[in-house]
Amino acid sequence: MLQIQSFTFNPIQENTYLLYNELKECIIIDPGCYFDEEKQKLQSFITENGLKPKLLLNTHCHLDHTFGNKFISETYNLVLHIHPLEKKVLEYGPTSGLMYNLPFDNYGGELIYLNEKEKIIMSSDELEVLFTPGHSPGSVCFYCARQNFVIGGDVLFQRSIGRTDLPGGDYDTLIDSIQTKLFILPGKTEVHSGHGERTTIEDEKLYNPFFN
Repeated sequence: MLQIQSFTFNPIQENTYLLYNELKECIIIDPGCYFDEEKQKLQSFITENGLKPKLLLNTHCHLDHTFGNKFISETYNLVLHIHPLEKKVLEYGPTSGLMYNLPFDNYGGELIYLNEKEKIIMSSDELEVLFTPGHSPGSVCFYCARQNFVIGGDVLFQRSIGRTDLPGGDYDTLIDSIQTKLFILPGKTEVHSGHGERTTIEDEKLYNPFFN
């Protein structure tokens, strides 16, 4: 059984997620920790709870979701997992950082590529990779069918959707991703988004203005 701990980091107010089980194993998703105190906050939670980081995942590689990749990788000896189409987005991060006056040290290590319907397994827990492009060319979501939740990155928000005006974004593709990959999930599925509050598939099908 996975517990979900979220942190809101960096000036862009990105949600970082840490999933951990009863064996104290954990998965770190989209570490957006930019400032030293944010890195310390995430590390302190891991240490104080006796957690053992096993995996580092990105839903996509826009800079606000990747600020802490290098720190997490070096601290816990983890290799970054991304979709193949996000490699160029990852590499563009430092350039984007200068544009936003947010310089940072980018992750430059080995990459492990995630593909659609691939299963990410940690002991008895399992996440399925859902390919959900549109906000970014290789955006993915991580779906836990057993516990009815999805870590959704910047695809679907409470009463909103991800922006599509960044390089590689496409509105029609994003709408299709949401309708064919997320809206087919059980209505009670909780959506833990990359920004803002959590929501459910049922609520967004009923009340999201982009679909009504």
